Amino acid sequence: MNPSQKIALSGLEEVNVPGPLFLKAALSECDDPLKAIETFQVENGILLPSLRPMLPLLDLHGVRRLDFHTSVLEELRDKLIAHINELGAKEGRQRDLKLKELLVKSFPVVRVKALRPVVMCILRNTPHIEDKYLRILVRDRELYQDTDTEVKRQIWRDNQSLFGDEVSPLLSQYIREKEHILFDHLNLNNLFFTPTPKVRRQGEVVQKLAHMIGNSVKLYDMVLQFLRTLFLRTRNVHYCTLRAELLMALHDLEVQDIISVDPCHKFTWCLDACIREKNVDMKRSRELQGFLDNIKRGQEQVLGDLSMTLCDPYAINFLATSAIKILQHLINNEGMPRENLILVLLLRMLALGLSAWVMIDSQDFKEPKLDSQVVTKFLPALMSLMVDDQVRHLHSKLPPDERESAITTIEHSGPAPDAVEAYIQENAVASILAMYYTLHTARQKDRVGILRVMAILASCKDDRAYEDPFLHSLIALIIPMSDEFANEDFCTGLFDEFLFAGLTRDNVTRHMLKLLWYIHQKLPQVRLMTLMKALQPTAQHHESVHKLYENLQKRVGTLTQEAPAEPMETDFDSPLKSVPTPGPHYVS
Repeated sequence: MNPSQKIALSGLEEVNVPGPLFLKAALSECDDPLKAIETFQVENGILLPSLRPMLPLLDLHGVRRLDFHTSVLEELRDKLIAHINELGAKEGRQRDLKLKELLVKSFPVVRVKALRPVVMCILRNTPHIEDKYLRILVRDRELYQDTDTEVKRQIWRDNQSLFGDEVSPLLSQYIREKEHILFDHLNLNNLFFTPTPKVRRQGEVVQKLAHMIGNSVKLYDMVLQFLRTLFLRTRNVHYCTLRAELLMALHDLEVQDIISVDPCHKFTWCLDACIREKNVDMKRSRELQGFLDNIKRGQEQVLGDLSMTLCDPYAINFLATSAIKILQHLINNEGMPRENLILVLLLRMLALGLSAWVMIDSQDFKEPKLDSQVVTKFLPALMSLMVDDQVRHLHSKLPPDERESAITTIEHSGPAPDAVEAYIQENAVASILAMYYTLHTARQKDRVGILRVMAILASCKDDRAYEDPFLHSLIALIIPMSDEFANEDFCTGLFDEFLFAGLTRDNVTRHMLKLLWYIHQKLPQVRLMTLMKALQPTAQHHESVHKLYENLQKRVGTLTQEAPAEPMETDFDSPLKSVPTPGPHYVS
């Protein structure tokens, strides 16, 4: 492109306003450039006879003509924008025709920065922008960057890759924020499960995504397809959380165009209310069960999104915690697990959530059948373990002369029942319940109870006990028990029988380093040195692990003989590469 073509791109000539090209021609073809400039100023200045005598006065005050004209332009521009916004707030055919007429007249000057806000305001208030305008905005990066989100939505609807480029950094930011909370070793009050659902969906990323989507069902469906694909590709459950939080953020904004067509809306809304209230009453349980039982033939694919909603760590935390509470209630009232309908429903939803990845990967949208033996055999065995811990706790409070024999104490402190270990090896629901009973014993600071169940956690199906939300919660509960680390049996149970079995996973190393950050002073020196050597990061560990390890070395004042290996380079490529175009799940 030659310079004259660049000048012509201002667009002023297209609206019959002498622009840079006209002025260049006038100066290059005249005999007196100064006279040509003066003529140009007279012909194109503000044509108010009453103003002309005042201009010399401005000159005397040192006000440049450019500053004067610029201030007038800005004042007129602001008034015009306000008028266009008033027009846009109206409805009807007359408004659309007027906006279309204004757009035809003004769009040629969209590249003039001083006038661009007016054009963008017209575009923002135009419900349906013609493709010829959208194509120009997409091709020019500067114009695209200055385009309002309301206009970009119309661009994104037919340009998934461009929408993916906008969404990708937000999804990456969301995952980083979740992982920061899980691995933050400096703030013990910043716990993962503390924020309420309402607070969580007020987060920056969720609100930005909701604003980008607006009321566009097509854009919402694209985001859901991104989340499904990324969950399938990475197995990262935080994408399931975002799926639920985004839907509820749109619910809060009352975006009826979307929530009325998302078949998961009422189920997610009901579950969100239960999580917020930390309770499932009979009315809510009937509603939740009704949603699951009434999925119509031909709509089985909805189970995929329902399973993602239930795979959300916050949902699993609520379901498992509620199940443990019900088991405590049944113990106190001598009830049977199979007779408690709410408990059976919670286990059913847990089973559906824990099967989310397999269901979406296989595209076999059938609700997994809850193993009846989990209810009839595993839960009674787990309840016997819980009874042992309760009896031992009561026994410890009795005066010495009233305590039972040492034999009874041993009976209530031995290994967990064989059935508990057998079922957690084969069943994901059983694994989750055993894990959450571990958290329960940690809240009670029951060291014997912790060690009894900790001895079998490494056997959990699919290594579920090494997932970040659980380890984060467990470490946060164990740190206040730092005095216990002076005892070898506690160290053996926690480190040797449980955590060491998961050291091949990068995340387990990070959680252990966080634990040592706070309790290293209580550890015997030999145990501390053994742990530091075992936790020394390798080239496969993330750079943050190397940094934390080095800081921990300084904190404990011990230096290992071998220097840490160089961290592996991180791939910063967009996670949305090769995401397929979404199918018409909700688009009518």
